Amino acid sequence: MPHRAHQQLKVPTVRSAFMWLMRLSTMAIAIGLACAFFLYALDQVTLLRFRYPWLLYLLPFVGVAMVYTYTRFGSSSAGGNNLILEQIHTSGGGVPKRMAPFILLATLATHLFGGSAGREGTAVQMGGSIASSFVRLFKLEGYDVRTMLMAGIAGGFGAVFGTPLAGTIFAIEVLVIGKLDRRALLPCLITALVADYTVTLTGVHHGIFAVSSLLPLGTLAGLSLPSFEPLLFLQIALAGVIFGLCSILFVEVQHAISYTLGTIKKPLLRPIVGGVAVIILVWLTGTREYLGIGTLAASHGDVTIASSFQNGGADPLSWLWKLLFTATTLGSGFKGGEVTPLFYIGATLGNQISHLFGAIEHLDVFAAMGFLAIFAAASNAPLACIVMGLELFGPSSLFYSITACYIAYFCSGHTGIYLSQHLQQQKSSTSASLRQARKDRLSSPGQFLLPLHRFKRSKNR
Repeated sequence: MPHRAHQQLKVPTVRSAFMWLMRLSTMAIAIGLACAFFLYALDQVTLLRFRYPWLLYLLPFVGVAMVYTYTRFGSSSAGGNNLILEQIHTSGGGVPKRMAPFILLATLATHLFGGSAGREGTAVQMGGSIASSFVRLFKLEGYDVRTMLMAGIAGGFGAVFGTPLAGTIFAIEVLVIGKLDRRALLPCLITALVADYTVTLTGVHHGIFAVSSLLPLGTLAGLSLPSFEPLLFLQIALAGVIFGLCSILFVEVQHAISYTLGTIKKPLLRPIVGGVAVIILVWLTGTREYLGIGTLAASHGDVTIASSFQNGGADPLSWLWKLLFTATTLGSGFKGGEVTPLFYIGATLGNQISHLFGAIEHLDVFAAMGFLAIFAAASNAPLACIVMGLELFGPSSLFYSITACYIAYFCSGHTGIYLSQHLQQQKSSTSASLRQARKDRLSSPGQFLLPLHRFKRSKNR
């Protein structure tokens, strides 16, 4: 009799697990195919922009069309990544189905006509939108909705960067600062792995960044143990502070531009101003290498993320110019993500820090740590970035990536690119979310790196 009761309890559990596996796998394949198409199309529009440089001068007009389309037909889709986070925090929340096609086309248009943006935002939003469609299809409710949306984030992030483990951790870490939602770990992992494998099967390849200057301490069961050099460790720790401050600079400049352009009463004029500003930046720098995503070079000698891992592969101000190009593009309403530009900013800044510290022999390590740490600080997801470091750079850099990511994370304070993040573990205040923390910060005098409108207010006093 007890045995039969055990069987009665076990069958529904197995059936439920099987149903979830089918749901997640089907959704992950859809997300993987969407990301594969996006990555392929992104390379194609970038090459097209290289071939026809005059497309840049249409950027302001494309911005007008983009803002009009989102305003007229996009509903709440313009909320982007923050909308997805808000819907996950909201019981029974959902993401509009139109978000996936809207963000896909808008991001491709941004890159085709010369805007400086990334791809993570697009992949995450497509993942969230596809997940929401599956929620409606399967008529899920309550926490199941939250789980599916988180799995959609994991699938989009993991597939677009080729880092399924980092995508898994990112999805459970990014919602609430200082808290991991472990209940969604397995669904997120399944979705990220299947989505990434789907991209691999389509033949789309991800960038490879080699860190070869580190030698492992040894091997254990055939695995390389992390390297450790005391002087390099201290230099990376100091660099982490710089990366954290750079993250603050990026976030505040982007918010300042967004706020300043937001004072323009006619929304359609904002992308015109932003697009013209990008063109002016091209004239000032005399180069177009800071346009687009930063992974492909229009001509030999252009700075890219990959070139930053080599001596002479970045200029002293490459990181600052990319920061200004990206903040202007995204702050004026163009669509795309922040993460790949942050990789670019971090890698080029790390490249130059290695020269500053006289550690050129470990230039690739500094580039890799900048690659990870600025994103860790800006996203408030240091653990995901550490895992990403393991997937991209191998275990030899583990001690350094932990140091750089967490120091940058704590030095960035309550700033970030996702204002809808909630705060479970405060760094310096008791605000409930980054959005509220930002309001509290702007209402207090003497804050560091205040945006433009705050300076104006101080002057009026």
